[in-house]
Formats: sequence, structure tokens, C-alpha cells
Amino acid sequence: MSDLVSYRMFIDGAWVGAEDGKTFQSLNPATGEAWAEIPEATVGDIDRAVRAAHRAFAEGPWATATATERGRYLRKLADLLADKSEDLGRTETIDTGKMLKETRWQAKYIAEFFHYYAGCADKIHGATLPIDKPDLFVFTLREPLGVVAAVVPWNSQLFLVAVKIGPALAAGNTVVLKASEHASAVMLEFGKLVEAAGFPAGVVNIVTGHGEPCGKALTSHPLVQRISFTGGPGSARQILHNSAENFAQVSLELGGKSPVMVFEDADIESAVNGSIAGIFGASGQSCVAGSRLYLHHKIADRFLDTMVDQAKQIRIGDPLEEATQMGPLATTAQLERIEKEVAFAQEEGGKLLHGGQRPAQPNRGWYYEPTIIECPDQKLRIVDTELFGPVLSVLRFETEEEVIKLANDTNYGLAAGIFTRDGARSLRVARATRAGIVWINTYRVVSPIAEFGGFKDSGYGRESGFQAIYDYTRQKTVWINTSSAPMSNPFVMR
Repeated sequence: MSDLVSYRMFIDGAWVGAEDGKTFQSLNPATGEAWAEIPEATVGDIDRAVRAAHRAFAEGPWATATATERGRYLRKLADLLADKSEDLGRTETIDTGKMLKETRWQAKYIAEFFHYYAGCADKIHGATLPIDKPDLFVFTLREPLGVVAAVVPWNSQLFLVAVKIGPALAAGNTVVLKASEHASAVMLEFGKLVEAAGFPAGVVNIVTGHGEPCGKALTSHPLVQRISFTGGPGSARQILHNSAENFAQVSLELGGKSPVMVFEDADIESAVNGSIAGIFGASGQSCVAGSRLYLHHKIADRFLDTMVDQAKQIRIGDPLEEATQMGPLATTAQLERIEKEVAFAQEEGGKLLHGGQRPAQPNRGWYYEPTIIECPDQKLRIVDTELFGPVLSVLRFETEEEVIKLANDTNYGLAAGIFTRDGARSLRVARATRAGIVWINTYRVVSPIAEFGGFKDSGYGRESGFQAIYDYTRQKTVWINTSSAPMSNPFVMR
């Protein structure tokens, strides 16, 4: 126990343990060994965090801070993130198994998101209305909501925090951030940067614990005005149930089973690289993973030969090493579920082209080979089951109409990829595809300027982009009577 890194939660500007002293261990997916000790928040801890955020919003210096001042805090935080990206990336890699070269880059890049929202803070405005009544001046204001509950999963934590608390803070809200119980450490390291940036006490609070009771207490708390959740549909349904207790506004960014459509005229090299990035990047542990690949029958064999050859060359290993190209999965439960689903897919008639098992090396940790399964039809369960791992389902198609129908035949609708040299076709297919993000001749690209979010079981609401700020505000309409005459008798209609 003495060898474990001990963390504390960040509540009301102070570093605290759980009120009952309980903790849980965080495991390193590359080794399967415990490496950190994390506080397990109680209902009382959550209440303290929410009330601290409410005080900061209603009474503290955040309540009177100008938009320009809020922007300065966000810029300071952005600069600290960029400066500490190496350390943040290393912590996230140890805690999640994601490759250091990705976590380090991501930690540095999300500084751009905070810079973006710092610049947006003083661009929030209302409007004057050309009202249809004389002697009345009418205008609208945009005001912050209050306490925001931001709930993030273990994957891409810093990115998801940026697209949630960036616009929330820019708009003048305060935040209680719940870190995933599977990997909390980097969120608590992020809290140290919040403290160093000088945010007033209570503006940002970071709590750790499990869905029960921690997540439930947070998302049902009467002082919470908005819930921003990223995770699975099952947890999302529970959060919607919890929000009935406080009528908080809710946005949900959920999972996906995203299709990648490759037409006969596509640049094969580009399409293969895009498909590999889409499914094997981050070991497939991404909500936008391109886990369904649709190949035009004329190029399918050539494409698969190339892709399988590249998959065989992917270096699996320690995510802290620069030469590694794919690290472990984040949890043992995830690994075991993937093994069962891949086995069942073969029983249903799927043809294993590559992978499908744990690699011989490394011989510890939660690793799984990059896996490609060709499916005879869309009915196989694996085709519409989000595995959150490096498993690709491949199907063939003949016509544009057919592939659009196949791509849309899913409960999800988060992302999609299209590879074709035909510009008109790319636009037709993009418009017909029921997904919130469509990449054409590229994949898995993000920017603070571009919104993202899903359709259907992939959730609702949008994150990133300027519009996200308005989702953290409510509109107020103000009527001013400019006439010097008294109001008319209300019982005399004219």
C-alpha cells in the first residue's frame, strides 16, 4: 500500500479525502497492478462539492467576474496545460493504457480548446428585438445556468473535460467534475493546474467515486442546473432518471458503431490508413471508432489484403514506449467481453481475417490483438454491438443506395467515414448518412471550432464549437416602457 500514489479530491479549493476515509485502487492496464489510491466519495462529499460550486456561482468572486476576467483564467489554465502536457500524458497513460505519444499530444492540444473558449467568453451576447408595440424597448440577455455536473469516462478524459468545462466556465457557470472510477488520476492532476491558474474556490470541483452513490448523488442534486455526460447508453438512462429530481438540462454524448464506407474509386492507401486510424487508434477505445467497414466489392479483396498486412505489423506493447503503436485495453471486463463477442461472431459465420486473441507478448496486462472479421451479412450481433476495442467488422456492398441503407441500419449515429474521389457522391452520401459527424477522405479529426455529437442512441446535444457556450446559458427577455405616460387601465381594452 505504501508504494501507491495517494490522491485527494479537489473540493472548494482544498484537497480532501472522502469524509469516511474510504479509497479504491486504480490499476495500470499495461501490468494489471495497482499503482494509485483514489478517494471514494460519499453522498456527503458530493453535497459539499455542489454547495461549494453554488456558493462560488451565487456569492463568490465568480459571480461578479467579468467575461474578460473569466477569459484570463481560462488562458492561464491553457498555458499550464501546454506546459505540463508531458506529465499529464504520462499519468493518463499509466492509468488508462493509452499510448504516451497520444496522451501527451492530446494534453497539449486541448490547451487550444481552453484558449478558444477564453476568446469566446466576452463574445456572448443577446439581441434587441424589433417589437410590434409602440414605446417599448425589448432586449435579451444570456445568463449562466449555475452549477454544472460534468461526468466523463476514462478515455480521452482531458479532451472531454475541455469541451465540457471550457464553455461552461466561459459562460460564467461553476462545475463539479466527476472522474471515471476506472481512471481518475489525470483528472486530479488537472485539478492541480486549476488551482495553479488561480480559479476562485468552488469554481471547479473534482470528485472521484462510483456511479452509486457518487454519480447518482451528483446528477440528482437539487442545486445542479445542467448535466453534461459522456458514456454508455445504460448509464445515460439512469442519469435521465436522476435528472427528474432537479429538472436539470441534460446533454448526452454516448457510444457509436460508426460506419466507414469505401467506394470503388477511393484512394486505397488513404482509405486503409483512415480505417486503421479509426479502429486501431487508441486500441479502438473511442466513441467515434470506425468499427464497421463497408467495402465496394470491386476493391474489397485488394483493400483487405493491404489492411491485414498492415494490421500484422502493428507493434503491441508498453504504451510508455515511443515505438509502441497499440497499447492495452483499459479493464479486464472489457477484454473478456470482447473475447466472448469475437468468438460468438465466428459461431454466427464471421470469418476471422486477423487477430482474435491476446498476444503472446506482452504476457501480462490487458492486451488484445488488432482484429478484423469479415461478416457475411448485417445480422451478426457484432455488427451493431459497440465493443470499445480494436475489433473491425467488414461487409461488402455493390451500390451507393445499398451502403447508405447498411450504414444507417444501426441503433447508433455518432460518426461516419466516406472514402471516394467523387465529390458529388461524397456530399450525397454525407447528407443521407444519419450521423452527427461525417468525415470525407479522412477520419478521427477534431477541432475546438467544430461541433460534435450524435443521433439516435449516440445521444443528443453538441459539444465543442461556439454554439456550445449558448448551451450553458439561459435567455432572459427584458421589456422597458419608454413612454412618459402612465400605463393604461388594464380593464379597458383598446
